[in-house]
Amino acid sequence: MRPYALALAVILSGSLTDAAKISVTQRKRPGSAASKRSGSAPFRRPVLAATSSSDDSDVDLSSFHDLLYIANVTIGGTEYPLQLDTGSSDLWVKGSSSPLPHSNQTSLTLSIQYGIGSTSGHISYTTVEFAGITVPKQAFIDASNASNPILSYGVDGIVGLGFTKLSSVDAALTGAGQSDGKSLLYNLFADNPKEPNFIAFALQRTTEEGGDVEGSFTIGEYDDDYKDVANSPKISTFPEEDPMRWTVLLDAFLVGQSSVPLTSTVANAPSGKAVVMLDSGTSYTYAPKEVCDAMYSNVSGASFNSALGQWIVPCSAEVDVALQFGNSVYPIHPLDVTPISLSDSSMCVGSFVPQSVSVGSGQFDWLIGDNVMRSLYTVYDFGDFDSSGKMGNPYMQLLSLVDPNKASQQFHKARGGTASGNITYNAANVTSDSGTSSAGGSTSVQLSDELASTLNKIQGYFPAMLAVMALNALVLLGLVAAGIVYLCRRRGGKVRARRNPGRASPMPLQRTSSYGLPGGSGGDTHVYQPVSMALTEDTFVPPSPAFSKARFGDGGLGAGERPKSVA
Repeated sequence: MRPYALALAVILSGSLTDAAKISVTQRKRPGSAASKRSGSAPFRRPVLAATSSSDDSDVDLSSFHDLLYIANVTIGGTEYPLQLDTGSSDLWVKGSSSPLPHSNQTSLTLSIQYGIGSTSGHISYTTVEFAGITVPKQAFIDASNASNPILSYGVDGIVGLGFTKLSSVDAALTGAGQSDGKSLLYNLFADNPKEPNFIAFALQRTTEEGGDVEGSFTIGEYDDDYKDVANSPKISTFPEEDPMRWTVLLDAFLVGQSSVPLTSTVANAPSGKAVVMLDSGTSYTYAPKEVCDAMYSNVSGASFNSALGQWIVPCSAEVDVALQFGNSVYPIHPLDVTPISLSDSSMCVGSFVPQSVSVGSGQFDWLIGDNVMRSLYTVYDFGDFDSSGKMGNPYMQLLSLVDPNKASQQFHKARGGTASGNITYNAANVTSDSGTSSAGGSTSVQLSDELASTLNKIQGYFPAMLAVMALNALVLLGLVAAGIVYLCRRRGGKVRARRNPGRASPMPLQRTSSYGLPGGSGGDTHVYQPVSMALTEDTFVPPSPAFSKARFGDGGLGAGERPKSVA
């Protein structure tokens, strides 16, 4: 494993006006170690999720393909490799000593329980630099005690990328009468409130047994390779306003040509949908038992290992699944659905784990981790600041990175067997909160009762309207015919001389107008000036006071002048 100093390459520096882009490292740890993990059922796959827990059971981190994503953060002048975690909102670091150099330690202490492990220490302040942006006074936990498997990866802590509402540090400082406990990400955004407030992840995968894999993490800008995400639908959080976590509504879960029925235990969640949280700090996905059973139970040779708490699947068996948000379908790469066990290369495990997560109980139904996020370019938009300094409603945008047919070829190239062809997913009918349903990219529009009534009336009178229009057309044709006959008869007679011959002399250019004449005797001769009254295609300006009646002699429109153009 490379030294942790190579975990991050800072690409951009400076203020947020130039946005910020850094590379992140996907790190795998060789060797073995024991750690604890909570849950309502026996659990053997570590979840690096920043959520609280109570009951723990033993885990063997070396048993499976354990991954996390880290980046360097400079705290008090010292650089530390930290895990990027959208499932939490606090910054903590375990240095070689406590207090950390160049930090101001308070008397407040805090202990946080995570989905795996815990940390405790004094709340402190210091200068923090991340992605080239500096926060002069950032609150964080100076950990004097920490028990977390990430420490064995050469990682020194966690940088939470969630909402400040979830921050334990902010809650503790607010309770002490202070208002400077905002999360690091909030303070980074506040550094330049005119810039967009979003972060974006591209999490890479590898089929190799060792080494680090580079991904990208950006603040306020998109990765050049994935700029099309800007055109992707906006997925509102659930709830839409002031959420605590990055939770959204999952509209359908597709397994092959079938759709797995969804349910939710979250209050006020729409029927037939599930509330899911996308968490970069979680390695696998934790879903209800019936969902995981629908994925793996029909695979030939697959079996559920109750001791492991996961499905065991033949490595050559391709499992094709996709998530559906709104009308958009996002396939998951089959290599991430059944990763190979590091302890037994002939055995693969289901990365969708049939276990409810005790943390965040009642806030979400699924915990979606890196095994899914590697198939997506993921944007977390916190909402921009308004004139009063308040952020707008947050939302997510996703860009699919997986072509299911190419993914099948990649899967069988790595695992053997024959690739599938023409893989398609049948998008489920999606009903919005307003009752509008759509499927397969089609959209239906629901009209208001008033508009529908008006259209029905027009439809009833439409035949009569056609008859009137036809009659008018006949009358017009008759008039045209009569005019032609009249002209022909007129031409057939003698040419009559005009009694009053026309004038050959030019009309005088002396201005005559209902607006009045110039004062004095005689006045000046008006010089002709063309005035364009043509309006441009994209402009219509109604008549303005420039065409009001002239007021000669009192500062109004003078002789020879013309009104200002309103074209």
